[in-house]
This record gives sequence, structure tokens and C-alpha cells, in this order.
Amino acid sequence: MEKRDYYDVLGVGRDADAEAVKKAYRKLAMQFHPDRNPGDGEAETRFKEAAEAYEVLKDKNKKAAYDRFGHAAFESAGRPGGPGGFDFASGFSDIFDEVFGDFMGGRPGRRNAARGADLRYNLEVSLEDAFHGRTVEIRVPTSVACEACKGGGAEGGARPTTCGTCGGHGKVRSQQGFFTIERTCPACAGHGQVIDKPCKACGGNGRVHKEKTLSVAIPAGVDDGTRIRLANEGEAGVRGAPAGDLYIFLQVRQHELFEREGSDIFCRVPITVVTAALGGTVDVPTIDGTMAKVSVPEGAQSGQQFRLRGKGMSVLNGKGRGDMYIETSVETPVQLTRKQKELLREFDEAGAGRTHSPQSEGFFSRVKELWEDLTE
Repeated sequence: MEKRDYYDVLGVGRDADAEAVKKAYRKLAMQFHPDRNPGDGEAETRFKEAAEAYEVLKDKNKKAAYDRFGHAAFESAGRPGGPGGFDFASGFSDIFDEVFGDFMGGRPGRRNAARGADLRYNLEVSLEDAFHGRTVEIRVPTSVACEACKGGGAEGGARPTTCGTCGGHGKVRSQQGFFTIERTCPACAGHGQVIDKPCKACGGNGRVHKEKTLSVAIPAGVDDGTRIRLANEGEAGVRGAPAGDLYIFLQVRQHELFEREGSDIFCRVPITVVTAALGGTVDVPTIDGTMAKVSVPEGAQSGQQFRLRGKGMSVLNGKGRGDMYIETSVETPVQLTRKQKELLREFDEAGAGRTHSPQSEGFFSRVKELWEDLTE
């Protein structure tokens, strides 16, 4: 029977990269794997066909040869696997390792160490905590080593015995045609050892579910997404295997007054019309809990910024601080008395013919010029 084009087998284009080839093969391999299709000859053929195509197209040198010469590039000895050809047997272990490592319960040739799972904990902190740093206590539901059996899984502290099914390897092999399939031993679940009398407290797993309290040191300068790793504070391993790690992901709450950009802080401060016109000094709060004086020059406008060096956030794993930027917002007075309104009118009349509002006058001058151009 004539071989199908490798690209057609995997359902990818000739410009597909290695990742696309791998993704296509993984999908087909999971679909047509013999363990999922027992006794289905067509599925077994499709599985072998996909594996052969993947072995060639994943390798840039083999792919280049196939693109140029087709199947003839691997038939110099009359069959795949000849000199310069496709060695399916030697390549399959690599394919199996990449695709079926998780599906079959571990990588071939490796004992399943049953390491405890890593855990994630989301922790929200205030901007002040992010600035100063602090230590917080958290409660984490997890699996811990069983105290009754000291994590060994056997009742009374007995030692496990070597699994008779896999000989202590944690894997068993079966032959399917010219395939040698290696999978996790069903008798010992990949541990290589079995327990005759499992611990009653943990059922032989060597661990029990429990909530534990941990202290987490939050360094100064953390930001959204900062990750803190607590080694060996994840789930306990099965039967004394190493524990996983706990990862703390930080989120900094939004502040009522300050906005943060990296190590800098921004604060919008309202000022009166009088202060904006005549200048003056305003007191503004800072993230360290103190007050800072900002000198506002005459004629200050809304949106004008003033920089306070070294008044921003702490720098994570560094020295010093960022800067703080004060942005003024000129506030229009409200609920004026009759006397105040009269004074404002007098002020306006007294300034007739003088430029007190350059932005307004410039804007309306441009509007007038534009209108005149349109009406000519």
C-alpha cells in the first residue's frame, strides 16, 4: 500500500513549525492509542502512521530531506530504518516520553517518585504593606505527612516490600506488534514497593488532609503578580516522597489616594483658585505616613505635576525609593455668597483688555481663525 504524505497524516501544512507538528501528533496519538482502542486494527495503523510522520517532521534535517525527496529519502536500504533512514524503534521512546508522560503515569524508565503537588495561594495586601513589607499568617488546606506512620504508609512503622509485579521498577512492559509499551505498574501505582498492612489513619498513602498555618514574609516593594516560593510547604509526598512547594501570588489592593506605576506614586491634589492664581504651599500625604509640603507657583493649572524625589515606593530587592508625583486640580468654588460673586465680577471687569487666561484666549482665537477660513 502506498504511503500517505506525512503532512496529510498529521493534518498540517508544509510550513508548520515544530510546535504545530507536535500538537497535531499529540492529538492523533491520544485518539488512536491502542490502549484506548483495544482490538481496533485501523486505529493501531493510524497510530503507527502518525508516529512515523511525527518522527520525521519534528527533526529539521529529516524534514528538509523529506520536503526535497519525499519518502524516498528514507528508503535507501529498502525500508525505513536503513542507512540514513527512519529508525522507528529508536525514536519511539522519545515520542512516548513527550506525549504520554502524564497520560501513562510518568516517563518511561523513571520511578514515579510521587512528589507532593505544588500549591498556589493568592494573597491580597495593602499598598502600605507593599511599601513597608510585613509578615502575615495564612491558613492553607493541604496534605501533610501522617503522624501515625511517620509518612511511610505502613501500620506500626513496618517497611514496604518490593513489588512482585514490576520487580521494584514501578513500570511494566507489554508487547504490541513491534511496539514495546511501558506503563505504570498497576500493582504498586509506580512506587516499586507495596505495603502489606496499610496504615489505618492514612490508608497507606503516608499523608492526610489538614489545614496548616504558615508565616509569610512579604518583602518591601512587592507588586501585583510578585511570587513568593515556600520550599517544601506544598502537599506532602506519597509514602515519604519529597513535598511540593507553595507559591504565594500577591495582589496589591487599589489605594484611595495613590496610584502606583512601578516604583513611582501619583497623587491628584485639589487646590483652590486663589492658591492656583497667587501661589502658595499645600500639604500632601505620602505613602510612608508623613506629610510633605509642595510649593505651588503663581498661575498653576490643572494637570500640572510636581515631583517629590525619593517619596515613592520601596524598590524590591534594592535600595532607595521611587518618586512621588503630585498633580494639581484647580477646584472651581461653589455655593458663593452674593458678596463673593460681586467681587468676582469686579475682578473680571478690572481685567478687561488684559490676558489673564492665556489658554482660553488662545483657544478662541484659533476658533475664530478657523471660522473665518471656512466662510471665505
